[in-house]
Amino acid sequence: MNKIKLGSKPMIYPMPVTLVGADVAGKPNFMTIAFIGVVNMNPAMVAMGANPSHFTTRGIVENRTFSINLPSKKMLEVTDYVGLFSGKTHDKSQLFTIFRGETKTAPMIEECPVNLECRLVEKLSLGGTDDLFIGEIVQTYCAEEFMTNGKPDVEKMGSFVFTMDDNRYFSLGKPIGKAWSDGKNFKSK
Repeated sequence: MNKIKLGSKPMIYPMPVTLVGADVAGKPNFMTIAFIGVVNMNPAMVAMGANPSHFTTRGIVENRTFSINLPSKKMLEVTDYVGLFSGKTHDKSQLFTIFRGETKTAPMIEECPVNLECRLVEKLSLGGTDDLFIGEIVQTYCAEEFMTNGKPDVEKMGSFVFTMDDNRYFSLGKPIGKAWSDGKNFKSK
């Protein structure tokens, strides 16, 4: 197999599409973020890379809380809109039905199947374009209609993902295997 050098690029594909929320100047604001991932199981933590100039990051730092909302593919247009326009020039507080959880300062989106309410643990400057925001998940919420047997159901949620080099969104497909199980059938060469 011939490998082509592409340069230093963050190509861990696919990237989850999320709407990150924070109160800024007394109003809920949201930004579309795909640089995000799980970094610890207990306590549950996530990390995201975001440019410190984003309007929403100002609210994260001020309140030390934020939300991560996983939109469904039915929300593709509004999710992309949120990423196209800054809260500095566009009021995004009326785009969604907002609810609040335990922190009271992390606005969450009712229309999203899953919401993570987070408390900022640490913000690190990486010396590049983005800062790293590490959040402890205070509470996770899932709409009942998106659950099967008491667990969130990815197929029902209709989540979608992003690829950066070509700026496209993709829907998730059908399950192809079972984790911590299918590997038991592997035979080494």
